[in-house]
Amino acid sequence: MRVFEKGYIDENYVRIPKDELFSFVVKVLMKLGVPKEDSEIVADNLIMADLRGIESHGVQRLERYVDGILSGGINLRPKVRIVREGSSYALLDGDEGFGQVVGYRAMRLAIEKAKESGVGVVVVRNSNHYGIAGYYALMAAEVGMIGISMTNSRPLVAPTGGIERFLGTNPIALAAPTKDKPFLLDMATSVVPIGKLEVYRRKGKPIPEGWAIDSEGNITTDVEKVFNGGALLPLGGFGELFGGHKGYGLSVMVDILAGILSGGTWSRHVKNTSEKHSEVDHFFMAINIEAFVPLEEFKEKMSRMIKELKSSKRRVDRIWIHGEKGFLTMETRLKAGIPVYRKVLEELNQIAESVGVEKLRAGESCERA
Repeated sequence: MRVFEKGYIDENYVRIPKDELFSFVVKVLMKLGVPKEDSEIVADNLIMADLRGIESHGVQRLERYVDGILSGGINLRPKVRIVREGSSYALLDGDEGFGQVVGYRAMRLAIEKAKESGVGVVVVRNSNHYGIAGYYALMAAEVGMIGISMTNSRPLVAPTGGIERFLGTNPIALAAPTKDKPFLLDMATSVVPIGKLEVYRRKGKPIPEGWAIDSEGNITTDVEKVFNGGALLPLGGFGELFGGHKGYGLSVMVDILAGILSGGTWSRHVKNTSEKHSEVDHFFMAINIEAFVPLEEFKEKMSRMIKELKSSKRRVDRIWIHGEKGFLTMETRLKAGIPVYRKVLEELNQIAESVGVEKLRAGESCERA
């Protein structure tokens, strides 16, 4: 089988069919008291991450959500309410619900407002971790709109020149329709998200140089030093030479739009999902393309731009477009199954045993797939 895989896949992974993994997550969450519809939204977000090769935000995070439920950090039946509203905007209070559930409702509302007003902006306060930002941006692209999604997060990143964890990884996503697959930019404003370090930690591997610093501000490849008082670096890396101050600025921008604008807070004061009042805040925007130019004209120009980019002079075999690797990885994994690291599978089955659902069966090794 010829496969395209985004990520680091070896014989320590086994493949599990997408539907089986989705059903497993839903069953676990429902056993813990999450309504079926909400369980499916959370599962869909996690599985999309794994399908697209974003292992750091996939099913390996289920344990964190289970801990959040058991500790009371996640409200299983939130009363998501509109605090303020106008024809093109709204402010929501997430009532400490699952970020995925609150985020889904918020982006649906932004899309509905964009249908009527051309642009819909919805900001959210008092939520929780919402998974991959691209999930919500794609919701808009799938109905012929431009989607933008941002969220702040707990402090993990040092500002340029600092050594203290102050900023979140604060991701930004933008999706736009084309004549083929949507354009999708989905990025952290740090060099990498913390989930990638968790993957390296689980595998017992050193992290690449330039991702993070230790507690004294020195660049380190020792993942344990990062988790024990160190910090991630902003996008652009250490100092200003390669633009670390720009990633720092983008992270602050997310805190302004998602946190301060919503009446919430900024990353330094955001807590873990397992803690009560985690204070995660989100920003969503949907832009109705038809309010500006005909949708088909927009799609045609998007496709032309992408074609020109990919055919421009290059020093490598292929120039990639944002989101393209993820869509190709998804095609492979829908057919071959989702790679799950064996240690993650063990953790998932420990959860299954603790809540009383059927365990996942180890599929074919990725080495043989």
